[in-house]
Amino acid sequence: QVQLVESGGGLVQAGDSLRLSCAGSGRTFSSNAMGWFRQAPGKEREFVIAISGLGTTTYSADSVKGRFTISRDNAKNTMYLQMNNLKPEDTAVYYCAARGNPVRSTKKSEYNYWGQGTQVTVSS
Repeated sequence: QVQLVESGGGLVQAGDSLRLSCAGSGRTFSSNAMGWFRQAPGKEREFVIAISGLGTTTYSADSVKGRFTISRDNAKNTMYLQMNNLKPEDTAVYYCAARGNPVRSTKKSEYNYWGQGTQVTVSS
């Protein structure tokens, strides 16, 4: 069982940066690939970015390429999402998620564990 807790959300202006954190429980944190998803009002939850269990590979959605970076510190059981040059369309609740294996995925159906979400609001 893995429990996830996000933090770091808030209200920022367009062009600002923000870093989200996701703290996970479990003794084998590195065996879980992890990802960030987001859900805007009235929209489906969508994939943002993912990282493999050891942090050696990442993959991001086209909408955030070049602006968002994912990383993890397995010694601290923590994953990070660095968001730069934020845009109003990035406004959403951001969820971290973990898979039951170390291979990263873009599909939310392949993630077994989810955090409660943290709100990110970008004003223009």
